[in-house]
Amino acid sequence: MRIATWNINSVRLRIDHLTAFLDEAKPDILCLQEIKCVDDAFPRAQIEDKGYSVAVNGQKTFNGVAIVSRLPLEDVTRGLPGDDGDEQARYIEAVVSVKTGAVRVASLYLPNGNPPDSEKYPYKLKWLDRLADHARTLLALEEPFALAGDYNVIPQARDAAHPEQWTGDALYLPQSRAKFQSLLNLGLTEAVRACDDRDGLYTFWDYQAGAWQKNNGIRIDHLLLSPQAADHLKAAHIHKQMRAHEKPSDHVPVSIDLDL
Repeated sequence: MRIATWNINSVRLRIDHLTAFLDEAKPDILCLQEIKCVDDAFPRAQIEDKGYSVAVNGQKTFNGVAIVSRLPLEDVTRGLPGDDGDEQARYIEAVVSVKTGAVRVASLYLPNGNPPDSEKYPYKLKWLDRLADHARTLLALEEPFALAGDYNVIPQARDAAHPEQWTGDALYLPQSRAKFQSLLNLGLTEAVRACDDRDGLYTFWDYQAGAWQKNNGIRIDHLLLSPQAADHLKAAHIHKQMRAHEKPSDHVPVSIDLDL
């Protein structure tokens, strides 16, 4: 099973990129973030023509997440538990059935949190706490799952080409990195690092200041796996070539292969 995640930065603007990625990488499940449209505006027909089903948690202009799957999506949950007043569309979760049982997959778009001296940063930290609480609930089910998405967290200095440029940024503040580490401490496995421990692995290059041309990137898109999923992890891949397309997303897809 191939599971991928991609902050596509507007699914309608980049539908051609999306369908090309489905053809080339052939993911069984693709988690999308920042789709930037309501559910009814999602370009569902083009995706279904490729043999995929779609579950969407959309929002006009901002945010929005979706799961695209070759397998039927069951038990779809929209919204991260823990705050009934949170109206931002940042989380969707679903289950697919395989021969060995059920696999649960979530697509998440964690808050950016900038500027740190605004209300946006406490919201980010609270969201991370809610995610940790929900991860504990999922771990108790003792089933394979992947929490995939744009975490807006640079876990370590080596996950940025120039970490000194990010010292005051919400993506790299000590509290952000500590809460990300607390997720791992629950028993989750960070899939890319489990497969590839090299420096220079990035998933995001800003549109400004020639970041792509200078390879001034950061790694903020992650797949966190339960022990039952990590036991079957075979490979991880950052699809860097997608950033070289015309009018690309500033993020590239990340995929993993599970032997299920």
